[in-house]
Amino acid sequence: MGIPSITPGLLTTRAEMDRLFGGGSQAGIIPSTTTPNILIYVDHDSGKQYGYEDGWLAEEDELGPIFEYTGQGTSGDQTFLGRKGSRNAAVLYHAVTKKSLHVFMAEGKVANPKSSAKQQRYIGEFALDPKQPYTVREAKDENRNRRRIIVFRLRPKGEFELLSKDAITRAEKTAAQQVLAAVATPKVPEPNLVSPKRKRTSESRRAAQPSLTAELRQSELREGYLMRLIEEGHEVAAYQIRIAGTTTLLTTDLYDATEHELYSVRGESSREEVRTAIGQLKDYVRHIDPANPKLVTLLPEKPQDDLLNLLHTEGIDLVYQNEGEYTRIPSR
Repeated sequence: MGIPSITPGLLTTRAEMDRLFGGGSQAGIIPSTTTPNILIYVDHDSGKQYGYEDGWLAEEDELGPIFEYTGQGTSGDQTFLGRKGSRNAAVLYHAVTKKSLHVFMAEGKVANPKSSAKQQRYIGEFALDPKQPYTVREAKDENRNRRRIIVFRLRPKGEFELLSKDAITRAEKTAAQQVLAAVATPKVPEPNLVSPKRKRTSESRRAAQPSLTAELRQSELREGYLMRLIEEGHEVAAYQIRIAGTTTLLTTDLYDATEHELYSVRGESSREEVRTAIGQLKDYVRHIDPANPKLVTLLPEKPQDDLLNLLHTEGIDLVYQNEGEYTRIPSR
């Protein structure tokens, strides 16, 4: 069920949407209590207080434009778990629960001197990007502490309004920032958190969620190796890289500051994944400060000899799992 009687560009209020759909008028993510809809409210001024900005990316891909929206939670790590993360989970699994996502942008004050409420401009209906439904980044919380935030990647469905004033600000210069290693190793939520048990596996797989075997394996491999490095006394981080003139924000895998090594972690040892690892490392290493880290690929098992030769030709070390341990083959 869509939202009746409103079209992109319409000016409304939270109170009016509450009367129409229920769910309340507070918070950024409001699951309706009476219809299969989730209302998402964006406020540029509010987001900037916490070091993030929601809106359209300047860059489009073959699937069209992308709208980024930061999840709920102003203190501590944002999560999909428990009461604190329930609204983020509602967005993540909206396809499983058959709920539509509708986005509104704050647009000045209502024409009432006795009210401090803001007008809300309807942007349109959205769905999560099926390939990458969200990314995890570092930002400051309301107490200025470093924490992980969830940034949803939304794709418009049907009619939508794309205005330049709703776009995320382009970076003035390229800059790489060291961030928490936990940004590179987000916990992958389990589908059964909100997915009804009666749903068939085929239905769950159609939902936009990072539940494919390779992605789970990649996450587990990255987190396991991070724990190993920390146990050995290494200082480990990741990098967020802003690219000049764009709204692109790249996030690396692990960076071992103790050994000055930059890792690409892949969930399979196939040719496609090895090529992806090489491309990522060659892309990211240009921007890392301090410069010239050793490049390393972490794989779940040893690849075929030709792929090992490919990595070594590019000066990239290989680390792979071997019966619960990690084996390293240096490039030189």
